[in-house]
Amino acid sequence: MRAYELDVATASAAVRAGELSPLELAESVLARIEQMDPLLGAYVTVSAARARESARRAGEEHAAGRLRGPLHGVPMALKDLIDVAGLPTTASSRVREGHVAKADSTVAARLAEAGTALLGKTHTHEFAYGLTTPQTRNARDCERVAGGSSGGSAVAVAAGAAPFALGTDTGGSIRVPAALNGVVGLKPTYGRVPREGVTPLSWSLDHVGPITRTVRDAELVLAALDAPNRRNHASVSGPGDGGPVSEEGAVSGLRGVRVGVPRNYYFEHVDLEVETAVRRAVAGLEAMGAELVDVEIPMARYVQAVQWGLMVPEATAVHERTLRETPELYTPEVRVLLEAGVTVPAVDHLRARRARALMREEWTRLFESVDVIAAPTVPAAAARVGQSAFTWADGSTESVSDAYVRLSAPANITGVPALTVPAGHDRDGLPIGLQLMARPWGETELLRVGRAHEVANSEAGERGSVIAEPVAGVA
Repeated sequence: MRAYELDVATASAAVRAGELSPLELAESVLARIEQMDPLLGAYVTVSAARARESARRAGEEHAAGRLRGPLHGVPMALKDLIDVAGLPTTASSRVREGHVAKADSTVAARLAEAGTALLGKTHTHEFAYGLTTPQTRNARDCERVAGGSSGGSAVAVAAGAAPFALGTDTGGSIRVPAALNGVVGLKPTYGRVPREGVTPLSWSLDHVGPITRTVRDAELVLAALDAPNRRNHASVSGPGDGGPVSEEGAVSGLRGVRVGVPRNYYFEHVDLEVETAVRRAVAGLEAMGAELVDVEIPMARYVQAVQWGLMVPEATAVHERTLRETPELYTPEVRVLLEAGVTVPAVDHLRARRARALMREEWTRLFESVDVIAAPTVPAAAARVGQSAFTWADGSTESVSDAYVRLSAPANITGVPALTVPAGHDRDGLPIGLQLMARPWGETELLRVGRAHEVANSEAGERGSVIAEPVAGVA
């Protein structure tokens, strides 16, 4: 196996054992970026010299017997909303031309302290305001969308162009591209991972989290990012507090776990292949000892109105000055959304905030009867580039962006942690995602169930998160 194909945990073990140097690992991944990025467009910029220097330093520390932890010497990428001192934060927008960050974001600083090597910054849908990331192509099929807004991060990880990456998630922007590219995406509990130094889209909905190839890698990265003052709130198993769930424990450890299966909302207007794959994955959890519980998703008919009632005016407030001074620098799609925020009455925003408070209360009660909820991540696999809508079995149509945000938005509104894991493929070989959600600060249980699914599918010989080789080129 080539070094760029290694997941974080395996690469970390090889570095610790002296079987692979951090510089060898970085060089392998940089060569993969050089090979794949002209086809996929995952990166805004590649910081090869910086990555090599960080890898050399990590190697010297290893030789001196100083290991910083499980991410020591592991290369990674950051979505280009995340500040790194001395580097541009472009947000994939002409509005940010000439911008250079003055200081590290908190998450960048924590990853640097953990000994990682920054490969570069990855593309986002402009200012994270979209679900496709048009600059980037799907890692499995270049004629398909990458998903967004963390499309560059998901594609880089899926294609072997980064062992892990960070994304942001306001309405599904970690989970959607992770699902569409066949990798793992974790949106932690709201507030668990600091957002200082991260360009906002919507203050009350934004999250930062990891995109990885395995659930155990997500555990390791979250442990490095986790806000210290919340460590006593269901902190994720990782170095210093028990370590990742073992494969044996993951397979046999679901007895007594109550898995909620929605009877409304999450399986409505969903592609049949997606529903079949997700229900098969849920049956697999039951086979491992989990108890399936039929649940009703509360206030489901208000999800879209609440999501847009919160996000649209908050996003417009962020961009108020530049929208007034240089509107022509935004793409037409994003400018229209930002201009729409000006028309939202304050009373509608307040109604959305009130509805969110009620929704959070109802979801708190829901989690009294279950430990996790299992559902599709997205209602359909990756759309074709240029496709504007999906047509469902009843003849109704839905825009691609509305479809992709629909099943992920509830976790942003309520702030609960949500994880997407690969759950098979459709007839075209495109990945399908299983979404798992838990009560706030319930990442330990969430990742435990996700790991069980991952290990069981690996043992069954099913393709999980493997390095992608695109099946089509870009004209």
